[in-house]
Amino acid sequence: MILQDTICAISTAPGMGAIAIVRLSGAEATTIADKVFRPAKEGRAVSMLNGGRTVYGHIVGSNGEAIDEVVITIFRNPHSFTGEDIVEIACHGSIYVQQSILNRLIDNGARLARPGEFSKRAFINGKMDLSQTEAVADIISSRSEAARRVAFSQMKGTFSKKLKELREKLVHFCSLLELELDFSDQEVEFADRTQLIELVKEVDKYVDKLASSFKYGDAIKNGTPVAIVGPPNAGKSTLLNILLGEERAIVSDIPGTTRDVIEDTIHMGDVELRLIDTAGIRDTDDKIESIGIERTLQRVGKALIVVVVIDCTMTKGEIEHFSAQLKQSLSKEKKVLLVVNKIDKQQGDAVDYELLFQGIEISKTVSISAAENKGIDELESALIELSTLKETLTEDIIVTNARHYEALTRAHENLARVLAGLTDGLSGEFVAMDLRAANGSLGEILGEGGISSQEVLNNIFKNFCIGK
Repeated sequence: MILQDTICAISTAPGMGAIAIVRLSGAEATTIADKVFRPAKEGRAVSMLNGGRTVYGHIVGSNGEAIDEVVITIFRNPHSFTGEDIVEIACHGSIYVQQSILNRLIDNGARLARPGEFSKRAFINGKMDLSQTEAVADIISSRSEAARRVAFSQMKGTFSKKLKELREKLVHFCSLLELELDFSDQEVEFADRTQLIELVKEVDKYVDKLASSFKYGDAIKNGTPVAIVGPPNAGKSTLLNILLGEERAIVSDIPGTTRDVIEDTIHMGDVELRLIDTAGIRDTDDKIESIGIERTLQRVGKALIVVVVIDCTMTKGEIEHFSAQLKQSLSKEKKVLLVVNKIDKQQGDAVDYELLFQGIEISKTVSISAAENKGIDELESALIELSTLKETLTEDIIVTNARHYEALTRAHENLARVLAGLTDGLSGEFVAMDLRAANGSLGEILGEGGISSQEVLNNIFKNFCIGK
């Protein structure tokens, strides 16, 4: 990346709107702006103005004719998003006007920005570390209050600050261990092994906690995975269609109609749910249906909430048999919402259905009639209540980025080796090696420890918006 270049891009969403923002960043930003901008009042040249100022005027073509009336805002380095001089041109939202202004900037020395290049420059110029820069993309793509809140917290540096504290502690002891190597012939011990063991345990416990939070962070970022399971013809697909408000799944009286996983997202209040309709669980000799049931059980294992739909006209024996089939895929941490469907057809005395699910902890039970749209409001309220939103917002830091999770996992593995080495009395040089590796993994999250290579950075920023 050539930082001497001045880059430009349309920073607002593609398409036509009331206004648009065209952004310039680089050493020549104000000079290039002067070449295409005619202020309404003389003496208002962009290059002569201080940061934080706005000026009204017109963008003019090569023939001197006005293209559009605009307001220009100036940000001077280092007090800007990229740490460079930035000029933002607010124009009317015509696609033609936006492109015309962009072409004028390019004709006068600017270069079209690559995806994420403004954010990339913010990282390179030390305005943000890498985790904060990635949080910029997360806050742009956030689709719920929880996702926005977590991304905003990371963008402000909450996650980074904690990682830097952990690294500083590890660096201190790592330097003492390596200092011992210079005096290996004298058998000098600078690093207190008892203190080091306690420190590594403390850091490892927190790193493991951060890594474990990823399953909730991924749910916040991409929607809480909710698997809808049950025996054939229990009303799973009908329920999915009602929740989505559209005919997303085929509904039929023929058992085994749903043979593959159907997935879609829905917003309920501040919660985004990733609903997964699955094949009915039953004993079958049909090879295709068996594959669908196998995929159902796999999705149950990955879901955070499992909606178990049963037909109230089923016999107790049928429900208990289904419960036994389902139990093998349910872990204790799953939140299970039991939905008793077809209450419009219910006859006889009331049944305590939770008692029929031996060994499965039911979080909540609701009764509905999907066919008559009864009890759906209560069901939606239960889904919101069981979502991960409340518990994750009480946590200090939630990991939402898969790259961060992988780095934390490697750090955890390296710290485990450090503890094993210290416990077994391993030589300091080998302990220091694992300690450096753990520190390097944490540094990768911040953009330190060797991750600043061009190839890796390009891979991280390739999915950013152009203009951000």
